[in-house]
Amino acid sequence: MKNRILHISLVSLFLLVDFVAFAQPGDDDGSGGLEGNDPPPAPINGKLLWLGIAAVLFAFYSFRKYRKVA
Repeated sequence: MKNRILHISLVSLFLLVDFVAFAQPGDDDGSGGLEGNDPPPAPINGKLLWLGIAAVLFAFYSFRKYRKVA
């Protein structure tokens, strides 16, 4: 029972930390306005090629590993 509570609390902690870790800092001046001066969006296409290559290599590695085990 203690082990199950520990696992649930750790998973909950990781899920809740995710919101705080990736939140963008704000500059709340108290006016309450939501429009205006947004930061520029972060580029996501700079490393997509390398991410795809890593995914293909990992897929080949995992297929070879499981084929040898079975």
